[in-house]
Amino acid sequence: MKSKKIIFIFIVAIAFLLLCSVKVNASLELNEQTFNAQINTDGSMNVTEIWNIDISETNTLFKTFKKDSSKYSEITDVTVRDVTAGREFTQIYEEMYHVTENCYYALNNSKGMFEIAWGVGLENDSDTRTYEISYKVEDAIAKYNDYAELYWQFIGEDFEIDAEKITGTILLPMNAQSKEDIRVWGHTEDLNGEIYVTDTNKIEFTINRYSSGNYVEVRTLFPNAMIASTNRTYDRDILGTVLDEETKWADEANARREAKKIFIYVVIGILSLITVFFIIKMFKNIKKLRKMDKKIKPSTELDYFRELPYEEATPAEALFVITSGYNKSFSSSFAANILDLCLKKYITLELEEKGSITKSDVVKINLLEDKNIENLKDDQKLTWNFLKQVAKDKNTLTTKDITKYLEKHTSKVQILDKDLEKIIENEEVNRGNYIKERQKENMNYQGICAVYIGFACISILFVPLAIVLVINAILVGMMASRTNPFTQAGVDEREKWKAFKKYMKDFSLLKEKEIPALVVWEKYLVFATAFGISDKVLKQLKVIYPEITNMDSAMYTYSYIHIMNSINIGNCINSSVYSAIGSSGSGAGGGFSGGGGGGRWPEVAVADAKAKKVESNFCFSTFNFLAIISYLLVNLHVNQFFCA
Repeated sequence: MKSKKIIFIFIVAIAFLLLCSVKVNASLELNEQTFNAQINTDGSMNVTEIWNIDISETNTLFKTFKKDSSKYSEITDVTVRDVTAGREFTQIYEEMYHVTENCYYALNNSKGMFEIAWGVGLENDSDTRTYEISYKVEDAIAKYNDYAELYWQFIGEDFEIDAEKITGTILLPMNAQSKEDIRVWGHTEDLNGEIYVTDTNKIEFTINRYSSGNYVEVRTLFPNAMIASTNRTYDRDILGTVLDEETKWADEANARREAKKIFIYVVIGILSLITVFFIIKMFKNIKKLRKMDKKIKPSTELDYFRELPYEEATPAEALFVITSGYNKSFSSSFAANILDLCLKKYITLELEEKGSITKSDVVKINLLEDKNIENLKDDQKLTWNFLKQVAKDKNTLTTKDITKYLEKHTSKVQILDKDLEKIIENEEVNRGNYIKERQKENMNYQGICAVYIGFACISILFVPLAIVLVINAILVGMMASRTNPFTQAGVDEREKWKAFKKYMKDFSLLKEKEIPALVVWEKYLVFATAFGISDKVLKQLKVIYPEITNMDSAMYTYSYIHIMNSINIGNCINSSVYSAIGSSGSGAGGGFSGGGGGGRWPEVAVADAKAKKVESNFCFSTFNFLAIISYLLVNLHVNQFFCA
C-alpha cells in the first residue's frame, strides 16, 4: 500500500506540472519581432513591425490597439506585406473572424478596439513566415513647455504570442545636441528588458524571451523644439512629474529584482540542503545494498524448452510465474481456464450455428454434471463455479450470457481477481516458488525507484540534486532486483516457462523434426492462449498439420482446436469479459482554443472567441517549483514512504 501511495503522489506531481505548463496557443510563436518607429515633426509616429513567426493550423493573425485619446488620436495608413513571398496584401473594409488569405483590414472592431488583421491561409498547414505591418499613429507625441513626450505601448497585455526576442528602434525627428538631452524608460512586467539612448536621435530596446500577456511600453522625453505642432499640446512642465513617477516605479522594480534574487538564493540554499540530505541517503542505500543477498538468477539459461515445465500447472499458475506475479488477473487467464476445463472434459465447447451459417462470434459452453470438481485445483474450481453461476439452473451458456451477466455484475471480476490472486499466491508459496513478504518489499522498492526518476527529471535544472536522485534511483532499483519474491526454484521455473513460450512461437522454424503429436498441442494451446500467442501457434500448426483445416467437425476429436481454426476462441471469450467491464463507459473532452492579439485558430467557430492564453505561472519561476518538489521529497521521507 505504501508503494501505491508513492506512485500516486508521483503521478499527481507530473500531472500538475503538465497542467501548469499548458499553453493553448502553442501553434504560434514569434522567433523575433522588430519595431522600427520614426517620430515626425507634426507629432505623429510611423511604425513598422516585422514579425518572423512560426505558424501552425492558423488562418488569421491580428493585433489590437486600445482606443485612448490621451495617448493618440487615430491610426492611419495601414499596410500589410508578406516579406517571405514578396507580396502586398489587399485591403478589405469589413471585420472578419477568418480573414481571406492575402487580405487584411484595419478598422474599429466590434469590441471597440482598433484592429489590424490579415489572412495567412495556414489553417491546415504550418510554415515560418515574415510579415511587415506598417501604420501611422496620429498625435503620438505630447508637447509640454519643457519636453516632448512619447509614451507608447508597443505590445499590450492582451497580446498572446510568445517571442524569443523583441527589438525596437525609435528615431527622433532630428538630432539633439547631446544624448543627455534625451531621457528614456522601459516598462515590462518581467523586468527582463534593456533600453538605451544609442545616438543623439536614436533609442533602442531589447527584450529576450518575451512571455505573452505582458505589456511592453517605452517612455521618452526629448527636446520639444523637435515637434513643430501636435494636437496634444499642454501648457505645463512634464519633467518633474515623470521623474517622480519613474523613480517610484524604478524603486519598486529594483525591490522586486532584489526580492527575486534573495528568493533564488534561498531556494538554491534549500535545494543544496536537500541534495546533502539525499547524498546521506545515497550512502545509506549503498551500505544497505552491500548487506543484501545477490540477485537470484536462473541456474541454467535456456533458449527453448520443449515440454511443460510443470505438468500439473493451470493456466493461471503459469501466467503468474512467467509474468513474475504481476499479471495475475481473472480476465487474463479466463479463456485459457475454460480451454483447460474442456481438455479435462469438465465442459465441451461448440460454435453456435443457425442453418448452414456459423455465428463465429458466439461460443456455446456445455457443463458436464457427471464430473467431480473436487479433483480440480482451486483456481479451476473458481472458473467452474463462475460458469455455473452464469448458467444458473441450466447446464449450458454462451459467451453472450457471460457478457450480459458481467454487465449487470461488474464488480464480480474484481472479486474474482482478488480470490484468484490469493489462490495462486498460496499455491506458489506451498510449492516453494514464492515468498509473499518479499513481494511487498519488492513493490515498495519499485515505487520508490519510479518516484526518484520522476523527481530527477523534474529537478533537472538543479543538476546536483538531479544527479543524486538518479544515483539513488539506480541503487533502489538494484535493491528491487535483489528482493525478488520468487525463490531459486521459482526463478528456474520462470526461465523454463519463458523458454517454453519461445518454443511455441518458433517451433515450425526449428530444424529438429521431432514435433509433438497433435494431441499434445491441444494441451499446449491452453497455455498459448494464456500467454496471448494462440494465433501464432495455430498458424504454425496448420503448416505442420494441414489436415486441421479440412477435417469434418463431427468427426474431429480435438474439439477446441477445430473451433480455434474457425475463430480466435481466446479473444472471443476474453472479449466478453473486457466488453462487460467497459460497458459503463467513459468520456473525455477537450476545449476550444482562440487568439487574442496574435492568431485565430481554425477550430474556433465563434467570432469573438479571443480568449486569453490559459497559462499558470506556477510559483513565479522554475526554482519555486523545484522548491515545492524538494519539499515533497523530504515529506515522503518524513512520512517513511522512502523506507529504502
